[in-house]
Amino acid sequence: MEYRKFGRTGWQVSEVGYGMWGMAGWTGSEEQEVNNALDKSIELGCNFFDTAWAYGDGLSEEILNKTLKRHAEKKLYVATKIPPKNRIWPSKAHFNIADVFPADYIVEYTEKSLKNLGVEAIDLQQFHVWEDAWAQHDEWKEAITKLTKDGKVLSWGLSVNRWEPNNCLETLKTDLIDAVQVIYNIFDQNPEDALLPLCREKNIAVIARVPFDEGTLTGNLTKETVFPAEDWRSTYFVPENLHSSVDHADALRPLIPAGMSMAEMAIRFILSNPDISTTIPGMRKIRNVESNMGCSDGKGLSAQLLQELKGHRWDRTPTEWSQ
Repeated sequence: MEYRKFGRTGWQVSEVGYGMWGMAGWTGSEEQEVNNALDKSIELGCNFFDTAWAYGDGLSEEILNKTLKRHAEKKLYVATKIPPKNRIWPSKAHFNIADVFPADYIVEYTEKSLKNLGVEAIDLQQFHVWEDAWAQHDEWKEAITKLTKDGKVLSWGLSVNRWEPNNCLETLKTDLIDAVQVIYNIFDQNPEDALLPLCREKNIAVIARVPFDEGTLTGNLTKETVFPAEDWRSTYFVPENLHSSVDHADALRPLIPAGMSMAEMAIRFILSNPDISTTIPGMRKIRNVESNMGCSDGKGLSAQLLQELKGHRWDRTPTEWSQ
């Protein structure tokens, strides 16, 4: 496992972290399987875990709590998120911050997460949605300053809305945010335009989420793929999105190097960018943990392949189904 500096915090975090959305709320999450996968990731050097209160209304945080206890001798970095009070993902430009993140609510849900995680301080507490129009509001600033002063949160982050990487730039300029979590993958390269340069300038850590485009970049989806009704992906991969996504993935197949899977190419594309602090694939099975963690060996993709992959950038804008 290779490690990278996590922005101004100075932490050395595994460049492949663990996204814990799949621990709760998706199909196929069985407790023993999940615990085995988490333990295997730590055995392979993973030390960064990203969860959220909204992942099973605290269930994912509680799973991580047990994991931390099983590995109490190791320093594992914990990142979680405050859900929007109105429970709407993503936020909309006309939303008032008082309806999404009022000050007392920020404190309340930080306390809930502290209890679920069983820790005295959260390494990285993030806002689970964001609007840059809120940048100069005082209430959120006062709330996070107090929580930091009280020793309950060590650093703060934003989880940027899907396909809106620039909807946080003014907030980052306040110097109150230590990390930003953004969708960045072979298709979603637009964070490179403005967000990543600003984070480089401000020494802000970057967490690349959705490395496989919700599964498209594993190469396993077809136009006939159907998700169970209770699976979140059933509402995301509507025919309009599924068919287009499969077409875009199929166009990548001729570029996959010999002996490499599409999923491995997808992870290595992200790790080839030094502006990324860590990427957080979701994993429930040991075989996926082993293959994803195995991509962290210091070997990025060739300059020629990276140049070819730039041609597969797919600029998208939020829709009714993009959530």
